[in-house]
Amino acid sequence: MSHEPTADYLQMQRVAPYCEATDGGEYDGDECWMIPVLIPVDDVADLLANYDPDSGTSPLVATARPLARVILDALLRKVSE
Repeated sequence: MSHEPTADYLQMQRVAPYCEATDGGEYDGDECWMIPVLIPVDDVADLLANYDPDSGTSPLVATARPLARVILDALLRKVSE
């Protein structure tokens, strides 16, 4: 990746969403954290080229871990305030 993904910490907020889920269905969930994740446009093609949504082993750990850490680090910082 050209740049590491990051979260927009200042725009994190607690929400009670009613929205469209990633699977196209409706999501009417409990209160949750909305965490904007910033992924450089130049990295999107590589991320998607190596992702198979039908495979239980995709994405590779080397791809998934940096994204997971961005989300978990932002969440940890926010709930520790």
